[in-house]
Amino acid sequence: MGEMIKMVVVLTILSSLSGGVLAYVKENTKEQIEMQVLQLVKGPAIKSIFKDATNDPVADRFSIEENGTQHDFFVAKIDGKTMVAFETAGKGYGGDVGLVVGIDTTEDKVYGVGVTTHSETAGLGSKAKDDPKFAAQFAGVDIKGPIEVGNPINALSGATITSDAVCSAAAEAGEIYARLKPQIEEQLQAFK
Repeated sequence: MGEMIKMVVVLTILSSLSGGVLAYVKENTKEQIEMQVLQLVKGPAIKSIFKDATNDPVADRFSIEENGTQHDFFVAKIDGKTMVAFETAGKGYGGDVGLVVGIDTTEDKVYGVGVTTHSETAGLGSKAKDDPKFAAQFAGVDIKGPIEVGNPINALSGATITSDAVCSAAAEAGEIYARLKPQIEEQLQAFK
């Protein structure tokens, strides 16, 4: 019985120490991880949407908190217009499909979209990220919607669920943009 108590005490101490070390490492690498995600995941999508920007949209950004959720907005200047991009997600076949949506704030239209993350089937759903023709369909669409497969977006062949996920993420971006438009416009004053 005494051996059993020793083992429980040793396991408790080891678990506590391991948990403490993991928490410390997580907290101290949080900023580095966020920068890596920004540079390697979101950054390429933002730069592909705003390839004609005269500024660095990844560097020019601001955040707005809404009901405990932080939304990060990336600002681009193109042809005298100020635009924003931010990430949303839709439920795909293999999990969430992350989507950065660029919005022309003067016309309230989608400027472009870029898939950031997905777990979709290779060669089918993965085309949402790789097929420029699919992403090009979103350009010029009214952000107020509707944004659905068939209205005005054509689905990827063999990947209707993924196409629906991208459309629902774009529609969610429209809803967020509509709710936060006054705060977005206020924040954009600093970039003009």
